[in-house]
Amino acid sequence: MQTSSDRHEYPAHWEADVVLRDGGTARIRPITADDAERLVSFYEQVSDESKYYRFFAPYPRLSAKDVHRFTHHDFVDRVGLAATIGGEFIATVRYDRIGAGGRPASGAEADEAEVAFLVQDAHQGRGVASALLEHIAAVARERGIRRFAAEVLPANTKMIKVFTDAGYTQKRSFEDGVVRLEFGLEPTDRSLAVQYAREQRAEARSVQRLLAPGAVAVIGTGRTPGGVGRSILDNIRDAGFTGRLYAVNGALPDGQKELDGVPAFRSVRDIDGPVDLAVVAVPAARVPEVVAECGEHDVQGLVVVSAGYAESGPEGKERQRALVRQARSHGMRIIGPNSFGVINTSPEVRLNASLAPDMPRPGRIGLFAQSGAIGVALLSRLHRRGGGVTGVTGVSTFVSSGNRADVSGNDVLQYWYEDADTDVTLMYLESIGNPRKFTRLARRTAAAKPLVVVQGARHGAGPRGHAVRATQLPHATVSALLRQAGVIRVDTITDLVDTGLLLARQPLPAGPRVAILGNSESLGLLTYDACLAEGLRPHPPQDLSTAASAADFHAALSRALADDTSDAVVVTAIPAVGEGSVGDAALAEALRSAAAAAPTKPVLVVHVELGGLAEALSAATSTAPQPGTASGPVPADGGATADGGGAATDGGAGARDDEPLAPSAPVPPPEGAHLIPAYPAAERAVRALAQAVAYGQWRREAAEPGKVPEYEDIDERGAAAVIEGLLSRGQGLTLTTDATCELLAAYGIHVHRALPASTPDAAAEAARTLGYPVALKATAPHLRHRADLGGVRLDLADEEQLRRAYGELTELFGGPEELRPVVQRMAPRGVDTVVRAVIDPAAGAVLSFGLAGAASQLLGDMAHRLIPVTDRDATSLVRSIRTAPLLFGWRGSAPVDTPALEELMLRVSRLVHDHPEVVAVTLEPVVVAPHGVSVLGASVRLAPPPARDDHGPRTLPTY
Repeated sequence: MQTSSDRHEYPAHWEADVVLRDGGTARIRPITADDAERLVSFYEQVSDESKYYRFFAPYPRLSAKDVHRFTHHDFVDRVGLAATIGGEFIATVRYDRIGAGGRPASGAEADEAEVAFLVQDAHQGRGVASALLEHIAAVARERGIRRFAAEVLPANTKMIKVFTDAGYTQKRSFEDGVVRLEFGLEPTDRSLAVQYAREQRAEARSVQRLLAPGAVAVIGTGRTPGGVGRSILDNIRDAGFTGRLYAVNGALPDGQKELDGVPAFRSVRDIDGPVDLAVVAVPAARVPEVVAECGEHDVQGLVVVSAGYAESGPEGKERQRALVRQARSHGMRIIGPNSFGVINTSPEVRLNASLAPDMPRPGRIGLFAQSGAIGVALLSRLHRRGGGVTGVTGVSTFVSSGNRADVSGNDVLQYWYEDADTDVTLMYLESIGNPRKFTRLARRTAAAKPLVVVQGARHGAGPRGHAVRATQLPHATVSALLRQAGVIRVDTITDLVDTGLLLARQPLPAGPRVAILGNSESLGLLTYDACLAEGLRPHPPQDLSTAASAADFHAALSRALADDTSDAVVVTAIPAVGEGSVGDAALAEALRSAAAAAPTKPVLVVHVELGGLAEALSAATSTAPQPGTASGPVPADGGATADGGGAATDGGAGARDDEPLAPSAPVPPPEGAHLIPAYPAAERAVRALAQAVAYGQWRREAAEPGKVPEYEDIDERGAAAVIEGLLSRGQGLTLTTDATCELLAAYGIHVHRALPASTPDAAAEAARTLGYPVALKATAPHLRHRADLGGVRLDLADEEQLRRAYGELTELFGGPEELRPVVQRMAPRGVDTVVRAVIDPAAGAVLSFGLAGAASQLLGDMAHRLIPVTDRDATSLVRSIRTAPLLFGWRGSAPVDTPALEELMLRVSRLVHDHPEVVAVTLEPVVVAPHGVSVLGASVRLAPPPARDDHGPRTLPTY
């Protein structure tokens, strides 16, 4: 695209799709010589006032010289970017590198540039300039520019605000009637916080436009009942959608204006009025035509239920990419393709734009599923168990992402984070397109509301329709990182519903202490054993006997809730026979009224085929027994309400899968009441409780986050110089021993010297240099770190022992050229550990720790944390492995210096975080002694840093 005089090829990696403040999208790309006509057309649509602010004088039109200047760039010293919608410019930004005195300059010694923006008046206020600033700043940093300067007229307050709100370190001056702003481009904590906040608002708004539209068009509605499009149209209408609804069918005969009372049109372009959401249910071959019509009509977003995309093979994958490109070029976002649809139960919306025939009960649970089939199963289970017929724990919103070509779980998390109608979020994921961003968003969301996730396709490739970044991390590691981010990760759909309902209905437990009471000794013991298996601390079960009345349950539960030594209560109940046995409604009211007196502790019920107990627990207070019933008097103070969660598909006492739902709903419980969840098995109730306990502990720790320590002896600039010098020799390399030691030393990590010993004489000379006692080690790949094979000789006190050991090794394993022996000074005795850091292309930087040898290699006993690691992370990392007791004096051994180990890990974390060129670090073994640590082996690998990462400018993923 550029002339031969340009110094760099067109930088395609600068192209990006972004979400704007109002939820629409735009494409940012470099301006080229081919854009002359677009630039002139764009400038003609800018107001005279905006032109004046840009050029400080009336400037009605661009001259030919201006057009040439603004479209010809070398992509190094002169760069221009444009934001486009529908291929047309809506805003531009450019920088020119300057030197002393503000004159044009080139070369790395000139690290400042002048920057200027121009935004079309119709698109001002949409956050276009802020997005362009993020991208032009990233481009400038890539080209060695460290500071921007901008001159702005004082009256141009909008542009001044763009610069001042960006969060960069700034200097401001006023001279000759012009405001001059200078700011560094190095990201700061504040600039990243601003960027993430803008990202959250924009992406949340983009999802909100899809879930709360004012007008919906269903494109592909059949003229007769049946078929996908007609079914969705009927579901939207039957749910009582509060907005305007249109049917679109290109084959409608002339004169037909309605389909079952819904206004009908042959094209979305024929609709007189705005359309916010289009549900596309036409064959894949016709989708491009439909998307083009929607773009022309300024439709804001699409739900594509059509199949035949990436899930069908390479041709479909390319069709899917083209669909995303086309939709984004018109500023639209897509849910799908191959989506099951979306649901919003809010009374202000009542949208069921899905293939689910029944609208879920309104509630406080947000539900996201990548699989349509699993989405159906989840909706069904929540419908049957979600608060029974009261609907209190029903669904707030439901999104089926299908192939997840555009809108993903990350976008929905952004929406749920600020959604006042959602208290608990449940997600079924078969792939995570951007784990690094997902963990960042999950950590923030989980600090405000529970996030429960079940992952499908854990042991194999994800669905063909999902384009994801390749990860080298095993599933167990990804799961550990999710738990670190506060995600409640469960293994099954049943656990997902069980845990979600508990979190939606009950307060978080303050700790792991559990009281157990009920009318079955055996069921109490099963619950007790389940608590121990899940790491909880149960009290001995209290057996009320099978003759227990409702009043007995009420009294026992009241005592347990008042007991300061318990954090949660599990009530077990079995059917009782005989005259005077407790009834379901009476028992439910007894538990309800007792729980009302202590609303800060969670209560769970384990029931075994108790007929209508699950329903009775769900019922409103109107279902309570009347005074004088056979079960005896029961206090009723009208506080918390109980809810029977265990019915239907999960083996509870209520309806089976094939039984119809209850036809009517009783009066809702009092506002703010806690519902008591019921479970058909002790193990399920306790698993859900254990997840709530762990999450509660994470919330308490997250409220006081750790810090990334500063160490005065770290030489960040010295390390950067070493890295730059080494990378100048090649694209990626594993460092030599000397280079590894030099780089690590810059961060206060000192590796014990290991001198080569190619002969017995060389070994003796090395030992004299290092000082006795020494160790003799074989470093051949098949013997390295394998002391169990006999390739290491320790505590060699003198030359005689050293020479004898040398002879033994060569006799056992071959000549020195095969052994590669080294001599190393003995380190203090301790526990051998391993510390690793790696940059995963999907998850980002990860720090791992475990004991060296069989524990980590054979049993996989490793713990992981995301980098940068805080002091709290390091402390928990050491204690997270199963073999951690070996570090703390197991069976009378001396405890080792874990604070020194934690400091070592924090230094490794700092090295990798400060220098993205460091893509792998391995310290093995690290001997942790009672006093201090000794790093006996180390390796480091370098590679050029990625052009963009999660700290870079906002951008939608492209696969």
